[in-house]
Amino acid sequence: MSYYKRVLWLSAAALLLPQVPALAQTSQPPQVAAADLEEIVVMGRVQKLYRAEETTVGKMPGNPLDIPQAVQVLTRQLMEDQGARDATDLYRNISGISFFSYAGVTFRGFRQEGVYYDGMRGDPFIGFSVPQLFNIARIEVLKGPAGMLYGPASPGGTINYVSKTPRDTFSGELKLIGGDYNRYGGSAEVTGPIVAGKLDGRAGFFYEKKDSFRMNAENRALIGDAGLTYRVNDDIDAIAQYTHYDQNLPGNRLRGVQVNMNGDFLSPITWNHNEPTDFLTTKSDVYQGRVTWRPDGGFGAEAAVRYFEAREAQEYHEQRDLLDTNADGVADTITREFRDQRRTADGLAFSGNVRGDVPMGAVNNRILLGADWYEENTSQLSRTFLDPTRGGPVPNLSLINPVYGIGGGSKYNVSSRPYTLSAAQSRRWGIYLQDQVLIGEQFIVVGGIRHDGFYDVNKVSNVNFKNDDQTYRVGAIYKVQPDISVYASWSDTFETQTAANQDPSVGGPFDPIRGSQIEGGVKTALMDGRIQGNAAIYRIVRENILQTDTTRPPVNGRNQLAPIGEVTAKGFEFDLAADVTPDWVLTFNYGYNDTRVTDTVTGQAITNAVGDRFVNAPKHKLGFWSRYQVESIRTAFAFGGEHVSERVGFDRERVKPYTVFDATVIKTFDFAEVMLRVENVFDKVYAASGFGLRNGAFPGEPRTFFVEIRKSF
Repeated sequence: MSYYKRVLWLSAAALLLPQVPALAQTSQPPQVAAADLEEIVVMGRVQKLYRAEETTVGKMPGNPLDIPQAVQVLTRQLMEDQGARDATDLYRNISGISFFSYAGVTFRGFRQEGVYYDGMRGDPFIGFSVPQLFNIARIEVLKGPAGMLYGPASPGGTINYVSKTPRDTFSGELKLIGGDYNRYGGSAEVTGPIVAGKLDGRAGFFYEKKDSFRMNAENRALIGDAGLTYRVNDDIDAIAQYTHYDQNLPGNRLRGVQVNMNGDFLSPITWNHNEPTDFLTTKSDVYQGRVTWRPDGGFGAEAAVRYFEAREAQEYHEQRDLLDTNADGVADTITREFRDQRRTADGLAFSGNVRGDVPMGAVNNRILLGADWYEENTSQLSRTFLDPTRGGPVPNLSLINPVYGIGGGSKYNVSSRPYTLSAAQSRRWGIYLQDQVLIGEQFIVVGGIRHDGFYDVNKVSNVNFKNDDQTYRVGAIYKVQPDISVYASWSDTFETQTAANQDPSVGGPFDPIRGSQIEGGVKTALMDGRIQGNAAIYRIVRENILQTDTTRPPVNGRNQLAPIGEVTAKGFEFDLAADVTPDWVLTFNYGYNDTRVTDTVTGQAITNAVGDRFVNAPKHKLGFWSRYQVESIRTAFAFGGEHVSERVGFDRERVKPYTVFDATVIKTFDFAEVMLRVENVFDKVYAASGFGLRNGAFPGEPRTFFVEIRKSF
């Protein structure tokens, strides 16, 4: 057993871990006249389907109307209705977020990949795997910088995955799925009391296999999940959880399909640069525990621990140079190199906070005091084999008539070459204090400060760097009425510079990259929550981005760096969820964003920028989803779509705008519920994101369908 496992189990013995509360507590309904019953049912249905009245993304349970930043919550029911299996299936529901690559997104104009689980760091999907959703109860999105709450991170926003936990009432569900591209699988989960009033349990299992529309590629995913909730007394719960992830992705370490400068694909979108023997496998184990104290009187506390370990192996062919073998002015072949990589990662996180109401006359201070600590260790073994033009054995591949089988790891004598090792350790810790001041019934003022320390070390070269920094958050909310909030806020965050750039030989050490935001907006929960909306306008400035300092000569052949880069993002977002009629629910989101480089060195480009524009940052993104229930035939019809405007790729190539539509039909029978899901209804050929001329553009999925049979009990 590893050192961190021992630490984890010792910690769990003291804390037994629960999870962030998943849904708002419900209260006993009041007595109503028969004529009012239909209205009450409508309210409960819409909140159950797509909206939550409570979120924990602010580090304590709270109403989204009381948070001075834009917030979105994606519920489990929305995931079910849209047939979502991984995180990429849900981006169209979030204004300000669009797909970049793998699990990476463009968030308010900035590329980012970091996510949180139950408010803590520790993503088990290392490298190039995508977060899976089987054991996720909801997804909380806090937009803009959140350094005061979460520590160092990108300024675009925070994505928090909230796990499913055991319940004190018995329920279960079985699912079977089948579809095109040889898709099949199933899942089972059950939860309920083991010892009434004292101990609850939950167990779940998921397996699904699907071929990709890209040649030689497929996806097999297995998830096992279990948890226990121990009720110490009426005020204290303790939860322990374990999750195992096993992903096998043959031929699936995918880059894009080559395009020209106009964004036209040069080959069918089914083309793949990988051989049939290429693979990517990921195995991860997550152990988590939380103790929550919720006494009466407005006080509370929680303490949590999370540990993960992940192993990833991949052998794949990387695209290199485009060739015009026919001399007709159009590239028709690409050179490749072969990469053999073995990655490992483990991370240990602790977090805790106390919160309480401190009345002072007509003013109530809701105090939040917390701290967190996280350490992650990563290592990678890698070796690379080149194409014949660079003296290697890896054959070229045609874009039009690819011939597979003459390349592959077994043909390159990979064992003849030793691995190159890289390894690193990063450590983060912070303490924060926030006061949410409630003045009467209409005014809320929020202020917070956080102090962070960080330590990074390259375990191979032994180059290390440590520093500390502060982040802040201030905001004000005016409640025009209980269901309408007008707010304004300022918040910031920072990102540590890479360990290599902190080397004194290039001018280091340097202060972190800073990101700050001014945001204002309006939130509503009109008609008892049946019309929930948010409109926000923001400006984010990201500074201290390192660039080569052209005023100083190189030292020992190494360019000297200076923090002289700046990027500014301006935007507007609108989100709506409405219960239009007792049977019709509609969600809509729109985001406008203009992210540009506002300060840099002439002739240089900031990472992920081309000129003054940012790669894969659309100016316009729109998404909607509508579900209509026909109760007389026990059937729901749902239809949705997404539009993403034109973008630019890494080589200034055009990434064309696209609009796609999806549909779902859910039929309830006495024995089960059956869902038919069709994605990309009109079989639109489009690029989901651009990745340069060499690596091409990531093609979106063509029209696909599946049928899912669900049985709840």
